[in-house]
Parts: sequence; C-alpha cells; structure tokens
Amino acid sequence: MKTPLIIEQHIHGAFGIDFNKVSEPNDILALADKLLRCGIGGFFPTLVTDSVENIKRQISIIKQAAKSCPRILGIHLEGIFINSKKKGIHNPEHFMALSSENYKLIEDDFIKIVTLAPELDEGLLDYLRTKGVKIQAGHCIGGDLSKVNGTTHTFNAMSGVNHRAESTTLSALINDNIYSEIIADGIHINDDALKLFFKSKPKNKVLLVSDALPITYSDLTETVFADSKIYYDGKKATSKDGTIAGSTTLLDKVIKILANKGMFDVQYIENPYNYHNITPCGEIIWDKNWNISQVIYNGQEIL
Repeated sequence: MKTPLIIEQHIHGAFGIDFNKVSEPNDILALADKLLRCGIGGFFPTLVTDSVENIKRQISIIKQAAKSCPRILGIHLEGIFINSKKKGIHNPEHFMALSSENYKLIEDDFIKIVTLAPELDEGLLDYLRTKGVKIQAGHCIGGDLSKVNGTTHTFNAMSGVNHRAESTTLSALINDNIYSEIIADGIHINDDALKLFFKSKPKNKVLLVSDALPITYSDLTETVFADSKIYYDGKKATSKDGTIAGSTTLLDKVIKILANKGMFDVQYIENPYNYHNITPCGEIIWDKNWNISQVIYNGQEIL
C-alpha cells in the first residue's frame, strides 16, 4: 500500500523534546528527522497553555527551526483561550478572555491553528477568521460551532453526547461542514465511540492526530508537562489524579491500530492536505500489516 506522508497537526513533542520547553532550534530539527522516519512528513508543533512570555519565546524558537525545515508547517496554539470546566491537564492560572486584544499579546503569523472555547468568545473568533487562522473548538462545553473550522481531539475535554441538551461532541458529530480531530490510540476513546465517530463524520472530514507528549518514544517514565507532574506506566500518561495528559503513540502506530480494527481509510491521511492546502512531498510504502517499510521524501529514500 502506498500513501502520502502523514501530516500531524496536534503534537506536543516526542523523543523527550517538549515544544513548550525546547531551547535550541537544532533539537526541533533533530526531532523532525526522527518524525520523518516514522512517516510524518509535516507537523504543527502544538503549544499547551503557558504564560504569554513563555509562549512568545517558544514561537520564536520554533520559527527559527522552521527556516531550515519546511516540514514544520506552523504552530497549533492549544490553550490560554479555553474553558476551565474542561481544562484537562492545562493550568487555569494562564487562561485569558477570548478577545482580540489578548490574542495580540502572542499573535504571530506562524500560528496556523488555535484551539479555544467558542462559548466564551469576546470577539476573538471573528478576528481569527479575518487572519485566516484555523479555529478549532476544544476544551469547551458549547454546542455552537458555526464559526469554527474543526474540533480538537473530539470526545476528549469537551461536553459529550447528550440526548437532552446541546453539546460540543454532538454538534461535531452531526456537522458535516467541519473537520474533527480524533485520538484513536486505543486509550483516549473506546471502540464503540470510535465506531460512532467514523459512522457520523464524512470520511473527508476526519483528522487523525496523536496529541503526542514529549514522553512519547523516550526513556522517561515521568516528566513535567503543562505545569503538572506526568507519570507514564508503559501504557498511558496521566497526572497524579489520573487525568490523561495526552498520547504516547505517534500516528504511524495509530494508523496500524485502526487498520487492525477495520476502521482505517486511506482518505484519513489525505484529509490534512486538503484542510491546510498542502502539496504532498513524499510517500510511505506500507506492508500488508500496516508497518512502514519505506519512506520517501522529495524523491529521496529516508527509510
């Protein structure tokens, strides 16, 4: 089986590299090379909730790395503008009102995706739309998705399916016009919920994401992420109180997991290219068991 390279739009790090903490562009470039060997031909470094000062610093470092690596496609800002009722692992001390004035404190043209809580909007959504930034509903409870382009890790950290009231998840499932992320790592969502998702969403609106943590594919068993101590037990990464902090599996393995369950469609790899208007720059050759046997980038065999 041959497919385009994978585009990852929601990844906080891997191999011990944390996009919120990394201080050297070269460390990001080294990570980009490791990701390419996993079939990831483009990615959006995702910044978790942090102080304005730290976010601005990390944006600058990521942009420096991107100057010599076109596979770094832009920044996904997840946090600051979310709902404390669905904060997950995020630190609410850094949350800000959803206004254009607050966004301008960290605004940068390399921010391509912003995850936020639409129900708390104070003018930010209209501002982001004028800037061409992808708006995704996440860490939220509202059901009005009329001004968003997509939803972030659908089901997780949002109001769930409710037969008596409007909810974010329900709106995402019945809205054929927006894209929806899904973390299909076998940890974040059970199989019945996955089946509901894939039956509800048009195939061309599904966005597979890893939401991978820095601890992914590293020797770390614990780390500090989003100002919280995170513990990895070999299967999942959680805070001390058991809150899942993110995934510890990259997308090549997620694809294999889905394929083994009979839930995978090649269309899912193609969708991020359409969502972000990206031109494919390579391909993956998969074996019959959905293991990567070859990676080709710009005509060069990488693996």
